[in-house]
Amino acid sequence: MSSTPASSATSAFTTFWLYKANATRHGLSESDRVDAIHSIDEALESRKSAVELRASYSTVGLSAGVDLILWLVAKDPAAFQELGAALHHSPAAKSIDLVHAYLGSASTSQYDPNHGPAFMRGLAPKRYLSVYPFTKTPNWYLLPFEERRQLMIEHGKMGNEFPSVQTNTVSSFGIADQEFVVALEDDDPAILIQMVQRLRAAAVREFTHVDTPIFLGLRKELTEALRDTL
Repeated sequence: MSSTPASSATSAFTTFWLYKANATRHGLSESDRVDAIHSIDEALESRKSAVELRASYSTVGLSAGVDLILWLVAKDPAAFQELGAALHHSPAAKSIDLVHAYLGSASTSQYDPNHGPAFMRGLAPKRYLSVYPFTKTPNWYLLPFEERRQLMIEHGKMGNEFPSVQTNTVSSFGIADQEFVVALEDDDPAILIQMVQRLRAAAVREFTHVDTPIFLGLRKELTEALRDTL
């Protein structure tokens, strides 16, 4: 199954499924490996009307503790649960473990109605993905809204200095440990480093509580990413 750009919409749910291969993979025959890969591809293909695979990423050699990232988009999070259950009972489940599921709801920013996640605007995925959970300090929410808005405007202007980077921030309040999921995309990871380093100087940085662990993935076709994993 090939990765495709997400369709434009006003709101959606998205999740990043991060998998780690376990020791069982060492005992797989080539036939077993093919069956495991096919089971994932078939599960995604049969549910593509409800769940879109934005892209798949191999993190082998790039991020310890995770080997594969599947970035999924749906209107109803129940579609993620149905797909997850299918994968949980597939042949692939014996060899790969889901270690993180970063779920969030995507819409336009409360601070700037003209800004929203890149995937919601129909932009194609880039070569590299950096994804991590994000939580602000309690004091951030005690600031007046207008003060928060001005700080975020400053933050946004700094980010605009790196026009090639596609930003995707989704909300996870009340449905996950983190408050947001941040996903940054670019064809050159050096640009991601430069942008995040630049944003460290933003005043809003004072209100960051959690922004790790960070996982970097290289976008590949699903079958290729799965072969890296298995």
